[in-house]
Amino acid sequence: MLRLFDTASRAVRELDPRDPGKVSMYVCGPTVYDLPHIGHGRLTLVFDVLRRYLIFSGYDVRFVENVTDIDDNIIGRAAREGRSESEVAQQYEAEWWKAMDALGALRPTVTPHATEYVADMVALVADLLERGVAYRTSNGVYLDTEQIADYGLLAGQPLDSLRAGARVETDEEKRSPLDFVLWKAAREGQPKWPAPFGDGRPGWHTECVVMSLDLLGEDFDLHGGGQDLRFPHHENERAQAEAEGRRFARHWAHNGWVVVEGEKMSKSLGNFTTLPDLLERSDGRAYRLLVLRSHYRAPIEVTTETIAQAEASLERLDALARRFGVPNPLADTDAVVRGEGPAAGALDLVVDRFVERLDDDLDTPGALADLFELVSRANSLADAGDDEVARQLAQTIVVLCAALGLAVKGDVDELDEETQELVAARDAARAAKNWDEADRLRDELVVRGWVVEDGLTGTVVRRRPGA
Repeated sequence: MLRLFDTASRAVRELDPRDPGKVSMYVCGPTVYDLPHIGHGRLTLVFDVLRRYLIFSGYDVRFVENVTDIDDNIIGRAAREGRSESEVAQQYEAEWWKAMDALGALRPTVTPHATEYVADMVALVADLLERGVAYRTSNGVYLDTEQIADYGLLAGQPLDSLRAGARVETDEEKRSPLDFVLWKAAREGQPKWPAPFGDGRPGWHTECVVMSLDLLGEDFDLHGGGQDLRFPHHENERAQAEAEGRRFARHWAHNGWVVVEGEKMSKSLGNFTTLPDLLERSDGRAYRLLVLRSHYRAPIEVTTETIAQAEASLERLDALARRFGVPNPLADTDAVVRGEGPAAGALDLVVDRFVERLDDDLDTPGALADLFELVSRANSLADAGDDEVARQLAQTIVVLCAALGLAVKGDVDELDEETQELVAARDAARAAKNWDEADRLRDELVVRGWVVEDGLTGTVVRRRPGA
């Protein structure tokens, strides 16, 4: 069974599903006011890999990811650009999905939008007021965190430390610096919704607790997000559910930072690179490979050098698939299930080792290292003439990469008639052991812009990048 680090308990423990054979996941999605950055890309890839591995393991996964389509940043951008908030949100949501599709991420099972759930948020805030765990000020409604016995659980810090580091709010009527807004009172020229406690709009932390409980039910299996959401966002979601006496997430998972020269990457620091820019300049599969090479809880540095290294490793995998003529399993199916479809012929010992790695807190670096060792082994076996075992090993490698969402592509380019003749002539020269002629034909193909490789069935050529 998969064991994951749980942020709440500070321990690696089994992911124990509420319902046998099913996993319910909620991952905080985008606030759509700007282009996604590479930190968003890592978040998406980490939880896409986790989701795919659960599917590979035989679970039916219900994956919910929200879209925050109203907040201060959206309102601010709309005002600056003379547009409506919905126009801004729709533009950048489209950019989000375009980038995530380019990363090869599975679309969520359900994608709730904050504006669709305002009535439910109003009901939650009204209930918290009635219970006496929330209070009104002239600026809105706040949760009284002093009444939440274990408030700060996900932060992992003493409350005194959290109070000292709390962001200064403009509302001096707050009872504690840790109290957070559930409902913002209406402001001139800004969107608002009716509520019995005053027109306004919901606070950010109120959105996800309402949507996750509605779509997944109480005691759902896993809540995920980036490390930056651990506190206050996720803690404040949890606090609201607890204040209502409702069981919230069983397990909390958070991925590590993307760093630039050792410093956390974020929009506020101005050191982020947009994900569309990265995807325009490099293969989206390379970014997935780079993410897989780092443990999901560890920081990761994304630079031109680390991406280039990942692209080189990706080429090793593609070359293996070309050599043995192994098709990409993800070309015909969204996800791979162990023992079914393209995974049915996988080597059991290799798969067992892969599962052992992934079950250990999603050890993708270890699993990937094993797979690349097997790449070398498959090539060595083929060089020694053991083609059948080598081919089966190559097929298993490609299938296990697909289980992590990494598409290995052994496709060859369509050849013009003249190139086909050169390839056929080279194969004939090799069959006749006329190595000088075979080398001459290789050189001619290279001059014409082809990369030439020796596959099990003969010469394999592909277009050189930029040729």
